[in-house]
Amino acid sequence: MDRKEYIDKLASQLKQWDDEIEKMEEKAKESSEETRKKYQEQIDELKEKQEKAQKKLEELKEKSQEAWKEFKSGTEEAFDHLSDAFRSARDKFSDKSDKKE
Repeated sequence: MDRKEYIDKLASQLKQWDDEIEKMEEKAKESSEETRKKYQEQIDELKEKQEKAQKKLEELKEKSQEAWKEFKSGTEEAFDHLSDAFRSARDKFSDKSDKKE
């Protein structure tokens, strides 16, 4: 995979995560106040990690053709952490069916 394809892949993943956060926020709105607070904590954590991944992606875009491969591993690590956080949050959101009455 070349540099442009790699950057496009990461940008696409960030967009997908944006969409998932929106879905989680909608689900949180439909939940009880206590559950909504728990959801919001997770959502805030995801947004923070996503922001860090976005910064890594921007840094990667600025790297020269030669330097990007060296920088790639740090970017992959940030995206892996975010991916794990999304997986965990998705599991928690899907386990809860606490709706407001």
